[in-house]
Amino acid sequence: MTAIPLGVPRRLVEFTLDGQEARVPEGSTILDACRAAGKDVPTLCQGDTLTPKNACRVCVVEVEGARTLAPACSRRAEQGMVVRTDTERARHSRKVVLELLASSVDLSTTPSAAQWIKEYEAKPDRFGPDAARVDEEPRVDNDLYVRDYGKCILCYKCVDACGDQWQNSFAISVAGRGFDARIAVEHDGPLTDSACVYCGNCIEVCPTGALSFKSEFDMRAAGTWDEERQSATTTVCAYCGVGCNLTLHVQDNEIVKVTSPHDNPVTHGNLCIKGRFGYQHVQNRD
Repeated sequence: MTAIPLGVPRRLVEFTLDGQEARVPEGSTILDACRAAGKDVPTLCQGDTLTPKNACRVCVVEVEGARTLAPACSRRAEQGMVVRTDTERARHSRKVVLELLASSVDLSTTPSAAQWIKEYEAKPDRFGPDAARVDEEPRVDNDLYVRDYGKCILCYKCVDACGDQWQNSFAISVAGRGFDARIAVEHDGPLTDSACVYCGNCIEVCPTGALSFKSEFDMRAAGTWDEERQSATTTVCAYCGVGCNLTLHVQDNEIVKVTSPHDNPVTHGNLCIKGRFGYQHVQNRD
């Protein structure tokens, strides 16, 4: 029998969350505590497999004694702290952030964005028709995935997934400054001329649909993409012996995209090009 070291159990941190006592393991974030308590705190840039970048600021909460609002995705819960998630100040901040985002980029494929805009009574149109927008045409330069930077909110999740947090390809980074900042490959050239290895891990973490499978992009353009009609089946990739888990998304008996469970101890949501995109042979019926 093999002994598995479990380590020293983490002590519990007790603090007040919206007037109620909360207890979470040491090292947990305020967002972890909110989710454990069933509180719906919106977030876009937070990823469960990445270190928080604090980029979108939609998850801000009020911490008693703090001068500024705190991003719940990265602020650690501390013993005795008092946190309020639904104050007028926090709601107003989220409202303005949503207005700024929705007025500058296309959030039509961002999950829950329309719901949050309605919930916080955000009015992106209040900036007027002259508000600057990122109106870029989608970049379709390969057969695997599409880059639609008109939907990009600069959350940096794709940069982290491609960089030192997972893939270590460093094919993409941020180019430009201010409103002209963009996610780009070397010299802003075609993806096919970059260091990209087409693992698709950037697609896995993208929260807005700025990066998407070519199959999904084509089906959305044709008006046939329907997630309600899709089934998801998790299996094991057969290409090698690593044991990566694949989740096959199937619509009308066709695989339309492949993801990987984020809680899998082997992949943590990451795959290689074969696991992510090499499924065509399964449905080759010629």
